[in-house]
Amino acid sequence: MAQPFNQAIIRLPAVQARTGLSRSEIYRREAIGQFPSRVRLGARSVGWVLPEIQDWIESRIRESRERGVA
Repeated sequence: MAQPFNQAIIRLPAVQARTGLSRSEIYRREAIGQFPSRVRLGARSVGWVLPEIQDWIESRIRESRERGVA
């Protein structure tokens, strides 16, 4: 039986809104392996997998709490 599809791809403005990061910071962190990789959607469009962005946000929160930074 097939697994239910529970992933969505979101575009850059939504990634920026969710993370609070600028476009250049998203691409910089992606280039050095500190942010989820984008998915090519077409010749001139990309997006990010929503659960991967959510996981990245949750990991930032955990790290912040472990360091005691509010």
